[in-house]
Amino acid sequence: MKRVKEFKKMFEVEGALELKQLKKQYRTLVKEWHPDKFPEGGEKALEAEAKSRKIIEGYHFLVSMAPETKEAQKEEYTALTTNSGIQETSHKGLLLEITFLNGDTYEYFGVNGQLYNKFLNADNQYRFAKRKVFNAFTYRKAKSGSTDEGQPAAEAG
Repeated sequence: MKRVKEFKKMFEVEGALELKQLKKQYRTLVKEWHPDKFPEGGEKALEAEAKSRKIIEGYHFLVSMAPETKEAQKEEYTALTTNSGIQETSHKGLLLEITFLNGDTYEYFGVNGQLYNKFLNADNQYRFAKRKVFNAFTYRKAKSGSTDEGQPAAEAG
């Protein structure tokens, strides 16, 4: 949740994410912090480069969580959480990462250690996740298993 709050603050977003508002703020921030605005170099240019990378990362992160994005991926997500098994999990703080058998990884925000322990100790982790995790927490697709920036998984690397 820390990253979510940090990026929302950067983009001055309160409440629900709206792609139109997010895109407008993104453009404003990119113009303000574009490294080419500081051609003389120096400390300000380095700060602008770091800030612009953070802006781009934040934009992609928040877009992946926006209701419009989730709606567009809803059919795929429902099929995945209904028909696929869990390959791997990791939990740190309040972030649960689940990698499915097809290689897709989703991040679930706000999952506390107590629930994660129940998940680990469940007789059927997949069934437990279907009931208590998949649609109960804010989530985003963190990584696609079938492609990596347009390349098949076997060629990515």
